[in-house]
Amino acid sequence: MDALALEASGKKANAAAVPAPVPSQAPVKRKPAKKAKKAVVFFEVEILDAKTKDKLCFLDKVEPNATIGEIKSMFHKSHPQFYPARQSIRLDPKGKSLKDEEVLQHLPVGTTATFYFRDLGAQISWVTVFLTEYTGPLVIYLLFYFRVPFIYAPKYDFTTSKHWVVHLACMCHSFHYVKRLLETLFVHRFSHGTMPLRNIFKNCTYYWGFAAWMAYYINHPLYTPPIYGEQQIRLALIIFLFCQFGNFSIHIALRNLRPPGSKTRKIPYPTKNPFTWIFLLVSCPNYTYELGSWLGFTLMTQCLPVAFFTLVGFIQMTVWAKGKHRSYLKEFRDYPPLRSPILPFVL
Repeated sequence: MDALALEASGKKANAAAVPAPVPSQAPVKRKPAKKAKKAVVFFEVEILDAKTKDKLCFLDKVEPNATIGEIKSMFHKSHPQFYPARQSIRLDPKGKSLKDEEVLQHLPVGTTATFYFRDLGAQISWVTVFLTEYTGPLVIYLLFYFRVPFIYAPKYDFTTSKHWVVHLACMCHSFHYVKRLLETLFVHRFSHGTMPLRNIFKNCTYYWGFAAWMAYYINHPLYTPPIYGEQQIRLALIIFLFCQFGNFSIHIALRNLRPPGSKTRKIPYPTKNPFTWIFLLVSCPNYTYELGSWLGFTLMTQCLPVAFFTLVGFIQMTVWAKGKHRSYLKEFRDYPPLRSPILPFVL
């Protein structure tokens, strides 16, 4: 075999010895392993009577994010006579009622939770209560003002007073209660939708009774005007109107703090309205202005029943103002320290 033949045969052998290239393959993508879902721990809720400690209801498999309001709805299904607004659910038989928005898993209870139920009695909406309370004094006062029969002597039936302050007092009294009615319908936003029905009788007795007592003497045929005459009346009218507009301004400011349909609580601060600047010194200036209105009305009419009504109202508003002031201090750490409940630097 010649050299050329040997060289050619060697090249063929070497070519056969080299393996053919393997085609490249795309890497296989593996799906990430799914995370194991955490098992939801359901709660068991036991509701006992706050007085007798008898078991009223047992709720099984309650979700941990359930609210007290939802638990009330579940309880209502087994006890239809106790609608949610009528229920008070508590952690302790003598403790405070839990708020509807509180969440079960955030409460100091175990997976087997025990609550105590107390019946709040029949409920009525706050709007209905206020409309009833304020319509009464408005109508009752006008009956005395127009001197309808069977109130004074027959010879005074449907007569008018000779003193202009009597007519002014009627306009101021009517303005006050018309303002309250309109605020109830278009301004106020209530954190609680209802109140016990029994309270409406107590409240109406207070408002209606005092309205009749005041109106009887102010519109009496023998009524005498204030000692200092027109100067006293004009000063009293200025005080009354100033405080009425101040009271309205505070109600608007408080309304703007709470979005519709919510129960949000915020610290009230002064706005551009000068009537709200009193927030710098007082927690409840709506009561401060209310007191000022009735002091002005007392000075205008110089009537003892009006003064007594102002005193009783001041005592009650002071109780409310102190309670609200304490709740502000408890809820907000940065609450302004210079504020007083109702009277600057005094009370």
